[in-house]
Amino acid sequence: MARMQWIADLFAMDEETWARHANPLSGWTRVPILPLICLFLCARAWIGWWCLLPIALLLFWTWYNPRAFPPPETTDAWASRAVMGERVWLARDKVPIPAHHALWADILTWAPVIGLMPLVWGVIAIEIWPLILGLVLTVGVKLWFLDRMVWLYQDMATQHPAYAAWQR
Repeated sequence: MARMQWIADLFAMDEETWARHANPLSGWTRVPILPLICLFLCARAWIGWWCLLPIALLLFWTWYNPRAFPPPETTDAWASRAVMGERVWLARDKVPIPAHHALWADILTWAPVIGLMPLVWGVIAIEIWPLILGLVLTVGVKLWFLDRMVWLYQDMATQHPAYAAWQR
């Protein structure tokens, strides 16, 4: 089993789900999930335990999102290629990826932990500046990771017909 395959298993990602997730709307509507969760966690000061209801809805949306949109007509969009790159990265135990991609993907997988420190502090203390710093670091590194996934996909699609077949 791939090192991060458990994530794909948790999301029950099959061929159809991956094809739908390649819709740029799927990718871009996931970006605000963490900021919204943080907002509702901070809202506990005003709405108490009711903050858990929108958080539960956001967690459901996180799972449902790859199923919510139809497969894209074309996969030329950056977000589509980022999703296909993530899929390549998840399959790296079966189809090895170039070392330079593996190194940076591994670094960028764990780098958001740095942003979690101020993020958690900001949420607990309801302090805006550490919260914003944590979100910028965490989301920024995730977007950098996705950019690397685009590059990975482009490199791997030229070498593996199965990957190239995902293009539309």
